[in-house]
Amino acid sequence: MERIKKVIKNLALFFILIVLTFYIIFKDQDVSQIFEVVRSAKKEFILIAILCMCFYILCEATNIRRTLKALNEKTKLISNIKYALIGFFFSGITPAASGGQPMQIYFMHKDKISVANSTLALLINLTCMQIVTISTALFSVIFNHKYLNKALIGLFILGIVLNSTALTLLIISIFSKRATKWIINFSIKVLKFFRVKNIEEKRLRFEQELTKYQGSTDYIKNNKFVALKTLITTYFQFIALYSISYWVYRAFGMNEKSIFSIITLQSMLYATVSGIPSPGAVGVSEGGFIAIFSKIYPENMINGAMILSRGINFYLFIALSAIVVIVSTIKEKKEEKNEIEENDE
Repeated sequence: MERIKKVIKNLALFFILIVLTFYIIFKDQDVSQIFEVVRSAKKEFILIAILCMCFYILCEATNIRRTLKALNEKTKLISNIKYALIGFFFSGITPAASGGQPMQIYFMHKDKISVANSTLALLINLTCMQIVTISTALFSVIFNHKYLNKALIGLFILGIVLNSTALTLLIISIFSKRATKWIINFSIKVLKFFRVKNIEEKRLRFEQELTKYQGSTDYIKNNKFVALKTLITTYFQFIALYSISYWVYRAFGMNEKSIFSIITLQSMLYATVSGIPSPGAVGVSEGGFIAIFSKIYPENMINGAMILSRGINFYLFIALSAIVVIVSTIKEKKEEKNEIEENDE
């Protein structure tokens, strides 16, 4: 119950940020006209954009499954899709996406997956994401620096610095047992925040799992092809994510800019806002989109394009992942109840 209350509080903050963001953006706008523009968008391109977001989730699930398999953990693809969506949800509603990985580890642990192995799998996955975010952004800014004003240049530099710092810490964590222990302790603190039961018992189990971690790390060191395949998959994953802005652009009947131009612009935007500790980068993502893409869209279309793009690549899948979290939590509670009843017998 306490964990649910914490989630509700995070959701309340999340929704307050959304309301404030859209109030500030639309307070001097004709909202009916904006939604009329959204309704006029071509449905076939919207469908392609949604499929790209599904591909993004599928790639993450594939990466998790691949690494777990290399660590001798057997999982079904559907379970890994569940883990990917759980991570998406908790990353979206917590500051600096701090809740995503700890909650993924928790739900994997409930599915009898070693904490050491799940931690390593997620570290490798997150490391590849940081590499892709930084490298594509630095490549993109070469072609698109003219779209950045002074404020956005400052945010872009900040985003690159923060993502680079996170990448450095992740690499240290993968190859340092001490750093990994710190990460597991941090995960315990996050679970405490969500009021998960039997925390001290879980801490002991996590520490026992830590002794297996070094062997798992050595295995990855000796199987570098697993990490390489994960990195390549992540590049495709993020290209699909960034291409959503292009399909939205086409949905409004525009084709002057190439898919390369739109993808690199979105890559630059993602790196600019991803370092901001706002839950789901709410506010900065919407404002950043308008600031960067205002030179691409006519003035009467830019707000509609932002709603559609952000709706597909974030809000729609926050809603979908919330359903997955609710169903998984209900299932978990039933299993805990059954275990208690069996022990009582």
